[in-house]
Amino acid sequence: MRSYFRSSVQLLLLVTLLFSCSQQDKATSSTEVSEWKAQADRVTIIRDDFGVPHVYGKTDADAVFGLLYAQCEDDFNRVERNYLWATGRLAEVEGKEMLYSDLRAKLYMTEEEAKQQYEKSPEWLKALCEAYADGINYYLHTHPEVKPKLLTRFEPWMPLYFSEGSIGGDIESISTKRIQAFYESDKSLGYNKYGHGLVQPALLAEPKGSNGFAIAGEKTASGDAMLLINPHTSFFFRGEVHAVSEEGLNAYGAVTWGQFFIYQGFNDKTGWMHTSAYADVIDEFEETIVKQDGKLFYKYGEELRPVETNEVTLAYKEGDEVKQKTFTTYRTHHGPITHKNGDKWVATALMWKPVDALIQSYTRTKKKNLEEFHEMMKMRTNSSNATVYADADGNIAYYHGNFFPVRDTSFDYSKPVDGSNPKTDWQGLHPLEETITVINPPNGWIQNCNSTPYTSAGPYSPKPENYPVYMAPSPENFRGIHAIRLLQKADDLTLDKLINLAYDPYLPAFEVLIPGLVKAYDSQKQNDPKLKAAVEVMRNWNYAVAENSVAMSLAHFYATNLLRNGSAPEGLNLIERINYYATAAPEKERLEIFSQTIDQVEKDFGQWRTPWGEINRYQRLNGDIEQKFNDALPSLPVGMASGNWGALASFGARIYDTKRLYGTSGNSFVAVVEFGDKVKAKTLLAGGQSGNPASPHFDDQAQRYANAEFKDVAYYREDVEKRAQRTYHPGK
Repeated sequence: MRSYFRSSVQLLLLVTLLFSCSQQDKATSSTEVSEWKAQADRVTIIRDDFGVPHVYGKTDADAVFGLLYAQCEDDFNRVERNYLWATGRLAEVEGKEMLYSDLRAKLYMTEEEAKQQYEKSPEWLKALCEAYADGINYYLHTHPEVKPKLLTRFEPWMPLYFSEGSIGGDIESISTKRIQAFYESDKSLGYNKYGHGLVQPALLAEPKGSNGFAIAGEKTASGDAMLLINPHTSFFFRGEVHAVSEEGLNAYGAVTWGQFFIYQGFNDKTGWMHTSAYADVIDEFEETIVKQDGKLFYKYGEELRPVETNEVTLAYKEGDEVKQKTFTTYRTHHGPITHKNGDKWVATALMWKPVDALIQSYTRTKKKNLEEFHEMMKMRTNSSNATVYADADGNIAYYHGNFFPVRDTSFDYSKPVDGSNPKTDWQGLHPLEETITVINPPNGWIQNCNSTPYTSAGPYSPKPENYPVYMAPSPENFRGIHAIRLLQKADDLTLDKLINLAYDPYLPAFEVLIPGLVKAYDSQKQNDPKLKAAVEVMRNWNYAVAENSVAMSLAHFYATNLLRNGSAPEGLNLIERINYYATAAPEKERLEIFSQTIDQVEKDFGQWRTPWGEINRYQRLNGDIEQKFNDALPSLPVGMASGNWGALASFGARIYDTKRLYGTSGNSFVAVVEFGDKVKAKTLLAGGQSGNPASPHFDDQAQRYANAEFKDVAYYREDVEKRAQRTYHPGK
């Protein structure tokens, strides 16, 4: 028996070894490696003095191959994690708590379905997807010292899970908590519009969105159109790249790690900037489930339709073991079942057209004029974003969203609707001509700061009565108010003047809030000398953020404490809440919270007269995706502020088991672009291009970031070569 057991084990080990070798041979067969090398020889990567990769290829596929190789050089860790998340395999690395994030991905597309989507893609798109996978796999082949956490081989169907570059996309707005409650048969969490596409960020959360400005030539010194590209994302979420081919690709800008299209950027003729539109493009349908003869059906009008079921097996890490859990998933024609409201199963419908979305994301980068760009937008798969546009012909434009299902407006789609009523179904998509657009307004500028599109072009903005309410439920915000004031006075702009405008330090929220505090003090006649001194600082403040501003320190914590602990009624948006605390909140409450704020700053920093730069810091210690912050280690003062207060140059900072605030989101990649006979641009990246602390480009832009000191873009080949620090083929 013992001999038989040993022989069986040896046989099993031999089979395992042979299988492993066959898998390795699959990844590194001599034929495949030769093909990779041949493609690498057609690609040239030039790294400039800031480490930005300028990738040149004969074909678009060659450029994509080199682009992914270069991204892996800069931050393979983030490339891999993005695909672990997107393809639903994060729990295999990060543990059971990510299991329902993985299930969410599989509810909308299984691996088998992704492969089917890939197979039906046009041949040119397949070639790009193959080049994507080959570029990463060649990087891993030539860098054996790099040890992936899980994905040792990338496949060409993977980009279909990650087909547009916003922060998580629509799917991330679906609550994993509610998925878990349903699929573990816990009690229903009940209805809340948890993360629905309509909802704005939580009041105390830094707004994750962006600013986009398009400026017509009549407002610029050169007479050429300009574009501000100012995404507010998690730091280090995107790298700065330049991809060029002999097939017409010449795109520069920000790429989300692991994607093969420039998400926010420009070519020599057009520029595109995405902002979060917060339009209502995700709907929940409450299904009436009926069980007959052991099978599940759902009511739809007068009929019963079968519920589609599927089994999904997911792996997850627990300790040193990898375990598996199998789920039976459910789907109606509205979409997958994601949770329950009471006794109703809920299907969540969103835009899911991975092939078309990937086509739109890539082809956008090659458009040469407004007509071509407008035609591309007719694909209507850019569901989570608005788009600000400018071009070399002098056109400026704005598209508020892109994907809008036609709904019966007698129903309130901001809440779940009755899926058994056929009248609640989506009735196709609104054509582009029915969506909110602004093209060449007479005022000469367009702005969007994740706010209402009905102020996007001043008096020439679209009118709300012309559109269904679900297209633009977003209210105005302080960034939008700030942008409009500045743009109304803008004239004779240069790139440097546009930067100054985009970094204007004034904070409109405090223009509203602080006079209410001063008024309360004057009315209440307090005798506390410390309170009096602090109020005098606020009274004399110009409402502008600065490193040396004590008033900014007090104002930030005062507003934060009001929002967290104050008496404002429920249901107010941020502007309404600030107005309440300025004018309607009890004066005693205002003074009590301000006094608590003074004590808080004094306790944490030694004195209440602490300049903002001592509190508000930038720190990057390592390449971890979520690093730990430490007050005792080096950091930089930052004279920027939260977008909540109306800071256009947003710096989202908070406490992390620390006294100081550390920034993790907001201004990340920023660009200003001028279109004319030749395109000109300046950019800035939080920290640096590389995620490797040993690289000189890990933090070579950190002080520049704090100072808002932009670098000139090398766009044309002769300029790139003048600034070349390293020129090479992938693998060499």
